[in-house]
Amino acid sequence: MFVLRQSWAALRALLVLTVVLGIAYPLLVTGVARAMPARADGSIVRAEGREVGSSLIGQPTSDAKWFAARPSAVDAPGAESGGSNLGQNADEQKKAITERRAALTKANPNATGPIPDDALTASGSGVDPDISVAYARWQAPRIAAARGMSVADVEKVIDAHIEKPALGYLGAERVNVLDLNIALAQRAAR
Repeated sequence: MFVLRQSWAALRALLVLTVVLGIAYPLLVTGVARAMPARADGSIVRAEGREVGSSLIGQPTSDAKWFAARPSAVDAPGAESGGSNLGQNADEQKKAITERRAALTKANPNATGPIPDDALTASGSGVDPDISVAYARWQAPRIAAARGMSVADVEKVIDAHIEKPALGYLGAERVNVLDLNIALAQRAAR
């Protein structure tokens, strides 16, 4: 009798949890996601009627006319994600930073000041879509020269796209590289 009572209680619990966690909760989450389609569908950014990327994934570029994202620890951003897990004193990390510093100095001959840290180190995810305001400003002379613009005009584009820290204090000011590059493309189209 005792076993039968416990089995019946376990079966009822199984049925209730199956309905709540297997049906109701997934429907609720799907409903909330449908209420925010842009976020639920990968934060796809469209420009001039076509998809140009995701605001959540940094896309690499090697063209001097565009803002460069942070270095990536993965070969195909978006296909996979992950950091290098190298410490700051690891020989491999020191070598990567030295190589990045040389490449950035060569690609940005008119840049002033030290190269910002986020330009030299890969993000933890390897697909960071944002860069620091300092890194964006550091790239401004190269972009201005490649586009035939003044540095002040490029800095106005940067200033218009600065994102403040969440809740006013979580994180640092940043700019989304894709948003900056779309703004440059739209400005060139005028």
